Amino acid sequence: MTKAVWNGVTIAESDDTVVVEGNHYFPRDHVRADVLKDSATTTHCPWKGTAHYHSLSVDGAENPNAAWYYPDPKPKAAEIRDRIAFWKGVEVR
Repeated sequence: MTKAVWNGVTIAESDDTVVVEGNHYFPRDHVRADVLKDSATTTHCPWKGTAHYHSLSVDGAENPNAAWYYPDPKPKAAEIRDRIAFWKGVEVR
């Protein structure tokens, strides 16, 4: 079982992650929706497409743009559709 933990709280847990470029992508329904806040931030990857971000809100603490996902990934990255990955201090173990 792979977990994503931030600020001492498990925010995602799954035995069905997809690892791309060293990042675990969790199925969206295995991520706590109550800790995700929409962000207007996007970035572009030449082979995956446009990433969109969520900020995390856990016990009053905010972690801006700490989660990302590809709502419409390019064909080579289709396996990460509807999945979320983390960074910026989120421990994935």
